[in-house]
Amino acid sequence: MAKDLLNKSLLTLAPSHFKEYSLIDSGNGSKLERFGKIVTIRPEPQAVWAPSLPVEEWQNRADVQFIPTSSNSGKWKKIKPVDDKWTISYSGSVSFRFILSLTGFKHVGIFPEQAVNWEYIASNIKKLRQKFKEPDFLNLFAYTGGASLAARAAGAKVTHVDSIKQVITWANENMRLSGLSDIRWVVEDALKFVRREARRGNKYHGIILDPPAYGHGPEGEKWKLEEKILEMMNTVQQILHEGNCFLILNAYSLGFSALILENLIDEKFRKKNFESGELYVMDEFGKKLPLGAFVRFSNLSS
Repeated sequence: MAKDLLNKSLLTLAPSHFKEYSLIDSGNGSKLERFGKIVTIRPEPQAVWAPSLPVEEWQNRADVQFIPTSSNSGKWKKIKPVDDKWTISYSGSVSFRFILSLTGFKHVGIFPEQAVNWEYIASNIKKLRQKFKEPDFLNLFAYTGGASLAARAAGAKVTHVDSIKQVITWANENMRLSGLSDIRWVVEDALKFVRREARRGNKYHGIILDPPAYGHGPEGEKWKLEEKILEMMNTVQQILHEGNCFLILNAYSLGFSALILENLIDEKFRKKNFESGELYVMDEFGKKLPLGAFVRFSNLSS
């Protein structure tokens, strides 16, 4: 019985929903991925097992490889001549596009494992639209806007909050590339933003949080997950509609388990019908690469 429950809680990226992405292989602290026409090699500390393909095959397949120069930055080595920017499409129950880029922080502008949450967002927004013309959706720590695009494409009124102006600009470009419009962009510390929304009595039908382990706001505000998450969830509780609502909380931080997230949700929202577990992507050889804990709930009927 316990095994069945565990398997039920684990979510995996559905390849049919993201045909332009695949995890080819993983191991030795790295992952070999295809983003549309570009194949990358990037560090992945969770991939502690042996890869299935030989090193030579990784090099033959890859276009670029990220070489760390410090704990949080590095540079890209071009194995083959490729552009620094390119685009890919996501086509699930909603469709949109992304501009990808070879950044100095190993990221390329997308977290593919979040596709399962994009589908969850789209499904719940469509349910909400049976009662509300334009449900209010809030994306905190929003990065380049995958969740924002999913919500807007499904018909929500979207507020997108991130502390980095360049990332907001990137997300705005993704919106326009996707043929969407009218997302509200907010360059601000996420905790400061939700405090203000709570004081104003503003409410949202759907909220997603994807907080980093560490971070800084635009005015130097310090964020440390284990120190700030309780206050964040206390405040989020105040701005989430009590009735028609859904919530997603992700945490990609080593040692931050789904049980911690479950306790936060149970304590603050008294929800017993939530889903929790690990987001992961399976490589072409069947190895499951964990990419963060999650908990989410919806009180919307099918």
